Amino acid sequence: MYTPAITGTGIFTPAQTITNAELVKAFNAYVDLYNTENASEIAAGTLPAKEHSSEEFIFKASGIEQRYVIDKTGILDPKVMHPLLRQRSDDEPSLMAEMALDAANQALEKAKKTAADVDAVICAASNLERAYPAVAIEIQKLLNINGFAFDMNVACSSATFGIQAAADMVRSGSIRSALVVNPEICSAHLEWRDRDCHFIFGDVATATLIERAEDTKGPYFEIKSTRCATEFSNNIRNNNGFLRRSRPDGVADRRDMQFMQNGRKVFKEVLPMVSEHIADHLAKTGIQASDLKRLWLHQANKSMNDFIGRKVLGRVPETGEQPNILQDYANTSSAGSIIAFSKYSDDLKDGETGLICSFGAGYSVGSVIVQKHG
Repeated sequence: MYTPAITGTGIFTPAQTITNAELVKAFNAYVDLYNTENASEIAAGTLPAKEHSSEEFIFKASGIEQRYVIDKTGILDPKVMHPLLRQRSDDEPSLMAEMALDAANQALEKAKKTAADVDAVICAASNLERAYPAVAIEIQKLLNINGFAFDMNVACSSATFGIQAAADMVRSGSIRSALVVNPEICSAHLEWRDRDCHFIFGDVATATLIERAEDTKGPYFEIKSTRCATEFSNNIRNNNGFLRRSRPDGVADRRDMQFMQNGRKVFKEVLPMVSEHIADHLAKTGIQASDLKRLWLHQANKSMNDFIGRKVLGRVPETGEQPNILQDYANTSSAGSIIAFSKYSDDLKDGETGLICSFGAGYSVGSVIVQKHG
């Protein structure tokens, strides 16, 4: 048996950003167009008018101030309202693989390792660019890694589930190391015309190198314990798929083919599930909440994270104990907790302990307890 450890992380951040002010301006222009085009139905009461959004509404609802995206031109065009992503030929690297490649190279550089040291690639993300071949295998080829690769999807919890899978394989000795990559093109599955969710997501890719602690070449985070749990719910969903391309009447513009969420139910049902999951994980590992130096939580909503932090620690988290990156990146699905970990972990001292946790559709929740060495 070997000791699995996180030795490197990487973040690919798109060059383009959309501020709340830009987003609101575009959304409200779309609303005005929609209400004008449907004025007669709205006046007759057969169709509800759409409401304007506002910067105040967005920040209060989420804590988000901006988001990074692959393409902002289409999103900010009131007549388009979605990213304009070029269809690549089959001879070109896919966009998702290209993003993951950048993050993976950063993780390898930080760990002072090369692709020759890696035995497996796990592409863990909410929305994969295609059904097959696996995006992970494409990333494996681009990195020239021997071994194997596979895709997995547990929505926003994909990163922690991927880390558990990698850690288990490293611990058993079946592999020396694995790259868990989380490329998220969230802008492509968000309904930018829906006031309740048009501000939620951003694009990014993260990568985490998990290897034997015995093989490390610098400071590392020992993976002390992992735990995953799922409970089926349709309250967060995306029904896009080859069996759901159109409505029975043949119309393809189905609202449920993009991100859907019953926010109130999610808030009510997910928060207790996550808080109890973390508390139980800590108890069965023999770790007190007071032993945790840091919580790196899924970055979905500031109010949710604040609630979980208070519940787990039994008090309001102090500055830096529960870092948020929502204000800059928005919700980046599976990548959020890894962004927080990557940006706010180097300062931990030898022997200090922290917990990575992600949660979301499924419902799903995954937690990883780590301890700094070096």
